[in-house]
Amino acid sequence: MTTIQQSGRDASRWLSSYYFLRAGVSVGWVAAAFTIGRTVPPAAAALLVAYPAWDAVANVIDARRSGGFIANPSQVLNAAASTVVAVAVAVAVALGWGLHAVLAVFGVWAILSGLLQLATGVRRWQAGAQWAMALSGAQSALAGTHFIVKANGAVTPEIMDIAPYAAFGAFYFLVSAVWLTVVRARKGTTERTA
Repeated sequence: MTTIQQSGRDASRWLSSYYFLRAGVSVGWVAAAFTIGRTVPPAAAALLVAYPAWDAVANVIDARRSGGFIANPSQVLNAAASTVVAVAVAVAVALGWGLHAVLAVFGVWAILSGLLQLATGVRRWQAGAQWAMALSGAQSALAGTHFIVKANGAVTPEIMDIAPYAAFGAFYFLVSAVWLTVVRARKGTTERTA
């Protein structure tokens, strides 16, 4: 029994640390998008490649830490999709296809990664705070649809069209991290007083 409780506590600690990290990186990305990404096209291009690349790395780290690749198929698929998107965005930028193509790629990725994040949240429901991850996944899929519609419009997209998407992701990761931290602290207090 003690081993199971410790294992649950370790999982909660890992997830809260992981979610804090994801929130922090997303906030940093949004800040960079609003500052240098807005005015320096090469920086914007690098940021547009870095965002899905980081998502791929983060999903691999999480899958390995949470029981391995076989136990976490949605994260493995998410990492693969994010890797493909990072390469596709790099190719689109390098070939000068323009931001309409980049936003369309981001749209497809947001839909797919959102659905995979939703699946991961549902699978991890007992870990706690997964309602925020499931909600984030669903909202990501909706945002992806918006990106695709906007990519087919006449107005030229910019990195600022993606920044709110990253900001909402940061918000949901932060909510989950804080939620898990508070629940763990309350359980620790209850165990000490019992």
